Amino acid sequence: MSDFGVSLEKEKALRQKMAFLGIRNEDIVESFIRSKGPGGQNVNKTSTCVYLKHIPTGIEVKCQKERSQALNRYIARKLLVNKIETLILGKLSEEQQRIEKIRRQKRRRSRKAKLKILEAKRRRSQIKALRQPISASSL
Repeated sequence: MSDFGVSLEKEKALRQKMAFLGIRNEDIVESFIRSKGPGGQNVNKTSTCVYLKHIPTGIEVKCQKERSQALNRYIARKLLVNKIETLILGKLSEEQQRIEKIRRQKRRRSRKAKLKILEAKRRRSQIKALRQPISASSL
């Protein structure tokens, strides 16, 4: 059984990533806080919110996405590892690459590219217009 309430594969992948980045469990301070918000009696009675601090880097993470403390521990560790990876690897990290991809997608197109797209749309609409059935009134 896993410590985090997730599949063994996911837990193993997280542990491997932590080992690759040189993150040790001894370097992480973990504490549990009582959550607030939706979740009913479970949230009000148990400390499901997880707080992690990586001592060498000073990075802090807080997670209360799920009602389960075990699942929040896993998610918090994953967030912490991603933040440390971004710090260590910079532009090479997966998170940084994802952000760059979104930035490229949102970048404004040049005037020439816009005209090219609009011209292709015009041609397509003309082709579609030719498919219209011939009505009896136009004969």
